[in-house]
Amino acid sequence: MNKILKGKTIAVLYGGKSSEREVSLRSGKAVYDALIYKGYNCILIDGKDDLCVEFKKNNIDLVFIALHGGVGENGAIQGFLEVIGLPYTGSGRLASALAMDKEKSKTSFISEGISVAPYKVLRKDLLLKGKVINIDYLKSLISFPYFWVVKPVSEGSSIGVHIIHKDDEIIDSIYDAFSYEDKILIEKYIKGKEIQIAILNDKVLGGVEVRPASEFYDYKAKYHSGGTTQYIIPPEISDQNYERLKDSALKAHKALGCKGATRVDLILSDDGTTYVLEVNTIPGMTTTSLLPKIAEKAGYSFADLVEHIAVQAIIDYQL
Repeated sequence: MNKILKGKTIAVLYGGKSSEREVSLRSGKAVYDALIYKGYNCILIDGKDDLCVEFKKNNIDLVFIALHGGVGENGAIQGFLEVIGLPYTGSGRLASALAMDKEKSKTSFISEGISVAPYKVLRKDLLLKGKVINIDYLKSLISFPYFWVVKPVSEGSSIGVHIIHKDDEIIDSIYDAFSYEDKILIEKYIKGKEIQIAILNDKVLGGVEVRPASEFYDYKAKYHSGGTTQYIIPPEISDQNYERLKDSALKAHKALGCKGATRVDLILSDDGTTYVLEVNTIPGMTTTSLLPKIAEKAGYSFADLVEHIAVQAIIDYQL
């Protein structure tokens, strides 16, 4: 047991009301089990409960955020915890908000010289006039050819993400993406290797190459793969490319002002170019999640990783 956490009551905040509730419940339970295993006083609190009542009733000293999507990752819960004076794990309010919004994060990356795939952000009220998509008009707004990746601007876990190969796939994909929120991002599909880099307290832990059976690493591949997704640790790429990926990931992490543990999603294109897709400020902590896989290769057991994240949160709060 770490002396910094000894005697403290830790709340694992999980669940909530977002489209990622199922994943969050699994992450939170895994974190809770790890903290209990380490001997800490720990309770689970669902993000949809009355948090003020729960925190006060249980005399909480630290909040371990395992609340994926929605208010858990957009800076709202972080701002709330700052107002009531409770330390919490992970990135702060502004960094969380920037990372969750794919449009704003890409703007931050570009300003720091970090490569991103060509993209266009579209609003529902402008595109769906009369609730009908004019395909020719849509294509006139996009300056790059197929394939396109369509995704909601502020969703995670690949929810609402589609790859468009031809005109007759546009309508269903666009409508589905807009069913999650009123702003979507259309990005040029970059053919290459999917690489995820894990960062812990501004240091790169390592990376994993993800080889899904499907065309991309979608929700099913992430959480219901049934063994069909391959995870290669370390990635099967040249040392030079691996270092460039790690460098880009750390730059992206710092560009948004992130803290604690993050996972940066990147593509290494077939021509050797590195593209940052996004930074995940609250990475999944399930048995199939990538951050724990990478951390284990770097020498951290799952319980040690959870403990390290919690300890650093207290240290950061006291600085």
